[in-house]
Amino acid sequence: MNSVLVTNPGAAEPATPASLSAILFDIRDRDVARTVAGALQNLIDPPPDALSVFEGDGLDAKAPWRITAYYETAPDVEGLHQALQQIIGVEVPTPRTEAVPDLNWVAMSQAALPAVQAGRYWVYGAHDRYRVPQGPGAILIEAGEAFGTAHHATTYGCLLAIDQLTRLHRFREVLDLGCGTGVLAIAVARAQPTARITASDVDASSVQVARENIRVNRASSRIKAICAKGLDHPSLRSPERYDLVVANILAAPLIVLAKAVARAARPGGVVVLSGLLTHQSREVEAAYRAAGFMLEQHHRVAGWSTLVLRRRPPRL
Repeated sequence: MNSVLVTNPGAAEPATPASLSAILFDIRDRDVARTVAGALQNLIDPPPDALSVFEGDGLDAKAPWRITAYYETAPDVEGLHQALQQIIGVEVPTPRTEAVPDLNWVAMSQAALPAVQAGRYWVYGAHDRYRVPQGPGAILIEAGEAFGTAHHATTYGCLLAIDQLTRLHRFREVLDLGCGTGVLAIAVARAQPTARITASDVDASSVQVARENIRVNRASSRIKAICAKGLDHPSLRSPERYDLVVANILAAPLIVLAKAVARAARPGGVVVLSGLLTHQSREVEAAYRAAGFMLEQHHRVAGWSTLVLRRRPPRL
């Protein structure tokens, strides 16, 4: 059986694994499977405590993709199914529920994470240390309680955008807004050794995870990780400071933050936005156009979008 996507969406490991339940979806189409997985992880409350997507032997040939969402407290399966279909706008097969054996399944799911290549970057866990080509593009990430391992389409799309942008431009001041594991900040640091980078997240545990990943990737001298709500932090309030802002969060907070991001970005500065389903991209783009940005690129990966925009310079 081949693992193509395994994520820990951000919940702590349950204290009593024997009480867990699993909700299974068997899906025909790969892109639909990844879109459903992303929606479960990012758009449904509460998110699962762990999530896996497999393709392989033993599954129905007509529905070869299996999503398994693990919950300490089982959600309303019918309500979950209806919410998924409403959010992503496609037919989702009816899920079923199974009991979970008494195993350390969170650790097992993290150990199953395969290395991911996105442009010049290889993102991997410690278990793949000797399988990944080592060099400037190799990034060791342990997710813990934070989001961002490159297995999700939004992180993957951001890495592709960063790979392209850092080949074309030199950035001096960079902000990773909603940094999660810190993988995107580390990616910029690897590509541009002279950039000064701030990585922020509203969740203190994510900031702790980011700091540890920054340390093990030997980037502590160049990346400052802070806990902040949006841009409401003394370190983030300087106007027109950043020539690159990366924000891999969700559509609604991206829209709310549009004006604040515009104040923080330099004229001509670049903004990379992700965490949004493709059908949400027009609304997000419109908010940033109204704030003074113009769209340069739109990356689409498995039903999720990454937008690359540039702040318009002032008219003379």
